[in-house]
Amino acid sequence: MLFDTHVHLNDDQYAEDLEDTIARAKNAGVEYMVVVGFDRKTIQRALEIISEHEFIYASVGWHPVDAIDMTEEDLIWLEEVAAHPKVVALGEMGLDYHWDKSPKEIQKDVFRKQIRLAKKINMPIIIHNRDATQDIIQILQEEHAEEVGGIMHCFSGSAEVAKQCMDLNFYISLGGPVTFKNAKKPKEVAIQVPLDRLLIETDCPYLAPHPYRGKRNEPSYVRLVAEQIADLKGISLEEVALITTANAKKVFGID
Repeated sequence: MLFDTHVHLNDDQYAEDLEDTIARAKNAGVEYMVVVGFDRKTIQRALEIISEHEFIYASVGWHPVDAIDMTEEDLIWLEEVAAHPKVVALGEMGLDYHWDKSPKEIQKDVFRKQIRLAKKINMPIIIHNRDATQDIIQILQEEHAEEVGGIMHCFSGSAEVAKQCMDLNFYISLGGPVTFKNAKKPKEVAIQVPLDRLLIETDCPYLAPHPYRGKRNEPSYVRLVAEQIADLKGISLEEVALITTANAKKVFGID
């Protein structure tokens, strides 16, 4: 029983074969997924997908790359769609210093507004971090994000940073990079982070695990992530699947 905590099945790359992709995931043992919306278009599509598939849930938020496009009306709308019974988190949100579309100060402002919304409606948050670790941790601390906690999505930091995040009531989610042969940091994190604080994801269609690296990712491949973590920890795949699924259901409030 696997739980892919971060998929983008709302991406146009699945326009032609969404149902086949979902069927392959189920055949691989994936019993739950969260499809992540990060702007109006992807949120609307996420809501359509969860209405058609009982075991798929959604997260809604505003991506930091597009922070400059977010309006006050968008923030109000986010609160409205977050009331949907199958929306289980806010995000992805955070900071992205790799792309320069949105100035850093605007990204920070939009990030803070979404954390405050999450606290208002008591919902966990999913964090996107690219080249902005210390600023993200500082904002999480200043906004007391530990009150709702959430997920450090596709975590790429060190084991030391992972501990800082766990101290703030966040789970560490590992994806395809943990399977890459030269990926020392994710492997170290997989070994050092306690299993009861780990989650697994694909971030599909991005970051496909080995041996599919460079190709379109899909939820069925989350099994490869779980297998790699099991191998690194010296435990069974079944144990990794059982505990990471329980962790995900706990953070998302899924019975």
